[in-house]
Amino acid sequence: MSNFESPIEGWELNAPANCCNWLGVVCDSSSSLGLSDGPSSSGRVVELVLASKMHAGNLSDSIGKLDQLRFLNLSHNLLESTLPESLLHLPNLQVLDLSYNEFSGPVPKSANQPSLRVFNISKNSFSGSLPVWLCTNSTLIQVLNLALNHFSDVIPPGLGNCGSMQNLSLATNNLTGGISEDIFTLGQLVQLNVQENSFSGPLGSGIGNLTELIRLDISANEFSGSIPDVFQNMKKLQFFIAQTNGFAGSIPSSLSNLPPLKFLNLNNHSLTGTIILNCSAMSGLVSLDLGSNNFRGPFPENLPDFQKLKSVNLARNKFTTPIPQSFKNFSSLAYLSISNSSLSNVSSALGILQHCSNLTVLVLTLNYFDEELPGDASLSFPKLKVLIMANSRLGGSMPKWLRGCTRLQLLDLSWNRLGGTTPSWIGDFQSLFYVDLSKNSFVGEIPKEITGLPALIHRNMSIMEPSPDFPFFWKKNKTSGVFRYTQFTSFPSTVDLGGNSLNGSIWPEFGNLKMFTLNLSYNNLSGSIPSSLARHRL
Repeated sequence: MSNFESPIEGWELNAPANCCNWLGVVCDSSSSLGLSDGPSSSGRVVELVLASKMHAGNLSDSIGKLDQLRFLNLSHNLLESTLPESLLHLPNLQVLDLSYNEFSGPVPKSANQPSLRVFNISKNSFSGSLPVWLCTNSTLIQVLNLALNHFSDVIPPGLGNCGSMQNLSLATNNLTGGISEDIFTLGQLVQLNVQENSFSGPLGSGIGNLTELIRLDISANEFSGSIPDVFQNMKKLQFFIAQTNGFAGSIPSSLSNLPPLKFLNLNNHSLTGTIILNCSAMSGLVSLDLGSNNFRGPFPENLPDFQKLKSVNLARNKFTTPIPQSFKNFSSLAYLSISNSSLSNVSSALGILQHCSNLTVLVLTLNYFDEELPGDASLSFPKLKVLIMANSRLGGSMPKWLRGCTRLQLLDLSWNRLGGTTPSWIGDFQSLFYVDLSKNSFVGEIPKEITGLPALIHRNMSIMEPSPDFPFFWKKNKTSGVFRYTQFTSFPSTVDLGGNSLNGSIWPEFGNLKMFTLNLSYNNLSGSIPSSLARHRL
C-alpha cells in the first residue's frame, strides 16, 4: 500500500516485522493452504480489511502479489485513480469490496478471478461499458454491485454466464436500452436493482422467469407500455418498486393477486381504470403507493380488509366518491396521503378517519375546495403526528379538535381562508417543530405561547419515518418554485405565519427558538425587529 498518501495505522516503520501482525491483516499458514513453496509455519495473507480509515491515494500493482488473498475490503475510503489489472487476477479472491471510494475509469477487461463470489465497486466514478466480462471467468459470482457509478450505453450480453448470481445492482448509472434478456435467465436471482438509469421501452416479459426474486426495483427509468402480466410464478416477490416510469394501462391481474407482496409502488405513471386489488390474496401488503396516476372511479372501499396495510398513497388521482365508511375499520392504517384527488365533504372525511386508531400521518392537501374546516371539538386523532391540509381554500377558524392532537409534530394549514385569532393553546404542543399557517386570514396578535414550543427550543423529534417508499408532497417555495421533502425529518424547524393580518409587535422570545425559518412577512406588525432574532433566518 505504498501508494497511499499517508501511513496506515499500525503499519509504521516500528511495526512488527511480520506483516501478519499488522492491523487489518489476517494470515493462514502455508500448510493450511496446501502450499509447499515455503516453510509450513510461514503465513500468507488471506484477508486485508482497511475499511472506513479515510485512506487516500491509489492502489499499487503490487497488490497482485497477494496470490492467496481471499477477502479484500477497502470500502469507505478516499482511494482514487484506475484499478490495477493485477487486482483482477488474484486467483483465490472471493470477496472484493471497493465501494464508497473515488476510483474512476473503466474496469479492466482482462479480469480473471475464478473464485470470486462478491464484487462490490458501488459509489465510485467508474465509467465506460458495464463490465459484463467479469462473468466470463468469474462464473461463481453471487453478488455483483455496480451501482452509483457512471457506466453507460446498453447492457452487453454476458451477465447470463453468472448462473449463481443472487444479488445484482446496476442502480444509478447512465445505462440505456432495456434489461438484457440474459438477465432473465438468472434463475437464482433474489434482488434486482436497476433504478435511476435511462432504460426505456417495454419491460420484457422475461422478468416473470425470475421466480426467486424477493426485491425488484426498476424505478426512475423510462419504461413504457403496459406492465407485463407475468407475475403469477413470482411466488417470493415481496417488493416491487417501479415509480416514475411511463407505464400505461391497468394494474395486471397477476400483480394485484400476488400473495407474497408487501410493498407495491407504482407512483407516477399513466395507469388508468379503477383500483382493484385482491385483499384475500395479498394478505401481507404493508405499503401501497398508487399516487400520481390517472386512476378514476370510486375510492377503493376494500383497503381496510388488508389487515397489515400501514402506508397508503393515492394522491393525484381522480376519485368519484368520498372516503368510504369502511375506513372506520382501518385499524392498521398509519400513513395516508390522498392529496389532489378530487375529494369533497371534509366533515365526513375527518369523521371517518378519526376512527383509524393508529393514524400518524394525514395528508389531504388540494381537496375539499371552498368547504368549511369543521371545528367540532369532539373529533379525536390521538396518535396524529403530521397533519397537512394546505392549498384548499378552506374556511372557518383554527379547529378546536386540533388541541387534542397532543402528539402533533408537523402542522401545515397554509394557503387556506382560515380566520379569527391564533389560539394560545398552539403553545401547548410538546413536540411541534413545524407550523405553517401562512396565506390565511388570521388576525390579532401573535400568541406569545408559540415562542415557548419545547420542540422548537430543543428540536427533540420522535417521528417514526414512513416506509422508504412513502412519498411526500411538493411544497411551494417563493424563490425557487417548488421543492420536495422526501422524509418528515428533513423539514427544517419552522414557524410560518406570513401572509395573514396579524398585528402587534414581534416577541423577543422568538430568539430562544432553534428555528431554521421564521416568516412573519406580509402582516400588519409594528415596532422594531428584536435583536434576539439576528441569528435566525427571517
